[in-house]
Amino acid sequence: MTERTVLQSISKRTVITVSAQATAFEAAGIMTKARCGSVLIVDAAGALLGIFTERDLMTKVVAKALAPDRTPVSEVMTPSPQVVAPETSVSDAVLLMKECGFRHLPILSPDAKIVGVFSLRDATPREIIDADTVAEHLDREFTNIPL
Repeated sequence: MTERTVLQSISKRTVITVSAQATAFEAAGIMTKARCGSVLIVDAAGALLGIFTERDLMTKVVAKALAPDRTPVSEVMTPSPQVVAPETSVSDAVLLMKECGFRHLPILSPDAKIVGVFSLRDATPREIIDADTVAEHLDREFTNIPL
């Protein structure tokens, strides 16, 4: 059986974007309405500038007592986020997410067009277990390297 790609696995094909001038309050409202955990921040041409997530809202806005309705997402987003190509395997994406602590990865085409967002929820339990197995194997391999 061939492994699924991130593009094949994403449940939502609609990409939710906001401008850098949108407020954290506006972005949170859009995420709530769309029932998603992130929005991509884009410039006027649609190029990816950053990502704003529920975690960003909690740690960079609420926890710091910033006013969500006066805080532009450009000030609290994760700029230039890690991205993956459409043909990236789900297990490779999950491994990257686990290593880097991400829950969402924008999917960009070779010409830098946004084609989707891969979320950990898009992976099956089997794919997550497979990525964990690879991570454990890599940990053992690097731990056993003589110095």
